[in-house]
Amino acid sequence: MKKISVVIPCYNEEENVGPITKAVSEVFRNQLPGYDYELILIDNDSRDATRDRIRVLCAADKRIKAIFNAKNFGQFNSPYYAMLQSTGDATILMAADFQDPPEMIPQYVAAWEEGYKIAIGIKTHSAENPLMYWLRSQYYKWIKRLSEVDQIEHFTGFGLYDRDFINVLRKLDDPTPFLRGIVAELGYRRKEIPYDQPQRRAGKTSNNFYKLYDAAMLSVTSYTKFGLRLATFVGALTMFFSIVIAFVYLVMKLIWWDRFQAGLAPLLIGMLFLGSVIIFFIGMMGEYVLTINHRLMRRPLVVEEERINFDKQDAAKA
Repeated sequence: MKKISVVIPCYNEEENVGPITKAVSEVFRNQLPGYDYELILIDNDSRDATRDRIRVLCAADKRIKAIFNAKNFGQFNSPYYAMLQSTGDATILMAADFQDPPEMIPQYVAAWEEGYKIAIGIKTHSAENPLMYWLRSQYYKWIKRLSEVDQIEHFTGFGLYDRDFINVLRKLDDPTPFLRGIVAELGYRRKEIPYDQPQRRAGKTSNNFYKLYDAAMLSVTSYTKFGLRLATFVGALTMFFSIVIAFVYLVMKLIWWDRFQAGLAPLLIGMLFLGSVIIFFIGMMGEYVLTINHRLMRRPLVVEEERINFDKQDAAKA
């Protein structure tokens, strides 16, 4: 019997963790009875009662496994690490808040049985704020044009991944993994399944401007040369115009020596402009350096505090 692993990252999901595990279990019991399954809940240091709820679920069903992180290791490391701990013939990654619909699981499994090693969900509509959805759409189009890798629009990571691809992830040993980019760059032939993203079932999203910015910059620094090239081009352009303006001012001063007075205004404006350009690109290059630094430090993806319902063989993988 083939086994499917379902990885569900959790952070402050006390209202959702019980219903999502019930919904996924019902999908397997009612629609996929010919498959064995395991649910891996990885908690990223929740501050509510999420861990207590997970312990109750694990005690009631040994198919539900749990990993408790020692601290919050970020929105990318935690689910990626849990995927590496999966033991199924295929692994499904989905959110705990029902924005990744459990009813899509049979579609992923069907695509997998057709021979696709990767089956992913592509959002065609979202119940989130229309402005936010539009901004995301523009970002995806922008990063797709700039990246050397053909990035996938409106892909959040929700999908099914064959064990062969999970083994590829294990060999990467990447301390700052960006799954969306990895799937686009190194993934096998995939099937893209459209879906409408519903609203969160309950609770408040942990996403904020900083986390969205962090995701965007990780994508930019990992898969584009845009920031560095832009710094070079803008630097060359501003240098050219500075030389031209300086030459024009020199000529005007030599021609109208007594009448032409440049004053301090042009000098001050030029200094402020060049200073702001320099500071901006120092920050941009700092993002690249930060990404490089994280990779060079070789820090672990996650430090576990506790795991539940994993056997000794699974524990040895940690």
